[in-house]
Amino acid sequence: MTKQEVIQKVRETKILPLTNDLIFKKIFSKDECNSELKDLLEGILEIKIQKVEVKNPELPKNILGEKLARLDIKAKINDEITLDIEMQTRDEYNLGNRSLVYLSKLISPQLMPGDEYKYLKKTIAIWILNFNFFKTNTYHNIAHMRFDKIKKEEYIDMGYKEENGLVTENAEIHFIELPKFVEKNPGIKRKLDQWLWLLTGKEDEIKMAEKVNEEVKKAKKELEVMSMNPKEREEYEERELARWSYYSEMEAAKRVGKEEGIKIGKADGIKIGKVDGKNENKKEIAKKMLNMGFKIEEISKITELSVEEIEKL
Repeated sequence: MTKQEVIQKVRETKILPLTNDLIFKKIFSKDECNSELKDLLEGILEIKIQKVEVKNPELPKNILGEKLARLDIKAKINDEITLDIEMQTRDEYNLGNRSLVYLSKLISPQLMPGDEYKYLKKTIAIWILNFNFFKTNTYHNIAHMRFDKIKKEEYIDMGYKEENGLVTENAEIHFIELPKFVEKNPGIKRKLDQWLWLLTGKEDEIKMAEKVNEEVKKAKKELEVMSMNPKEREEYEERELARWSYYSEMEAAKRVGKEEGIKIGKADGIKIGKVDGKNENKKEIAKKMLNMGFKIEEISKITELSVEEIEKL
């Protein structure tokens, strides 16, 4: 898609989509008591929430000028549970590892040196995906640290009638895949599904969801008001163009990496076209990309070298 096509698509959009991370954050991270976020989280987590407090309601400075800075919502539930919500529109093929890193960043600041681990609170990460990623037969995957199935040769009867299934209950990740949800077409019976219809932008289903959920109705109204605001639409366009620019540069970097890989492969007598080649070839590509100003994370995605390997370069 060209830049002009992106602009045209954005300007033809009647209601700003909640799958855009900027719009999502504006709707669900307001400073005041946010009953919509509370209702959404109750639908996802299936718990009763007395209080939800957004910890980062403000937008980062120069967010619209950044190539693609990450926008998320960090919150506290019932003064106990630490929470992070991420809206992702494009598959970057690293979600499994990235979600683990993000969760660890939420967990580690909870304890100061010398604190006892028993004071660690529950931490939950929620990833809402506008693409399918996992090979599972559900649109709502919930991940914990679980024990593997016991090997027969390592079994010992310790008298436990019921064994522990979880290593800890304090780490939890939710993945919601919107295309799978649409394919399932579950109706509007559950609170989660009412909210997911609003996220997908399906008009008929949204109308039904509004009739049974006042919070969905309120969020839809806010979206409509926001969509009629020229400033909000301008910011949405800038965000979409930043996304287009970022991924265009990533694709260009991949092409550069491929071309450099072929050149190095020829010089080393490696079969032409085998881009990944030897590890040393990847390092040569990484060095050139560093000199060209690419970020380490971007280089890692393209060359498949670890961040640590690239940092050593």
